[in-house]
Amino acid sequence: MEINPIRNDADLMAALAEVDQLAEGDPELGTPAGDKLDILVTLIEAYEAKHYPIDPPDPISAIKFRMEQGGLTVADLVPLIGNPNRVYEVLNGKRPLSLRMIKNLSRELKIPAATLLGAA
Repeated sequence: MEINPIRNDADLMAALAEVDQLAEGDPELGTPAGDKLDILVTLIEAYEAKHYPIDPPDPISAIKFRMEQGGLTVADLVPLIGNPNRVYEVLNGKRPLSLRMIKNLSRELKIPAATLLGAA
């Protein structure tokens, strides 16, 4: 089993092509092909995390995304945030999220608390 380091984008593209080829065979873990696939995926993830990091969404974007995903309306957020005016204030960035709102939104909408706090 030969595995090369990923040092640049050309190496990344070669590794991705090899992963595609290996994945077509759906190898079992513990087999040489399965182990090679596992190692290559780990290397690719590490390279991409270092060279192409993805910033976490801001809290309001995360809430709006979850609303869109779930077909939620302002009325659906009232039990989590407060009266409709307060929900609109939060969604328009006029009012910060309180700790109570963060706990409710995290629990009910499954948005990580770190995202709602604006941290990663």
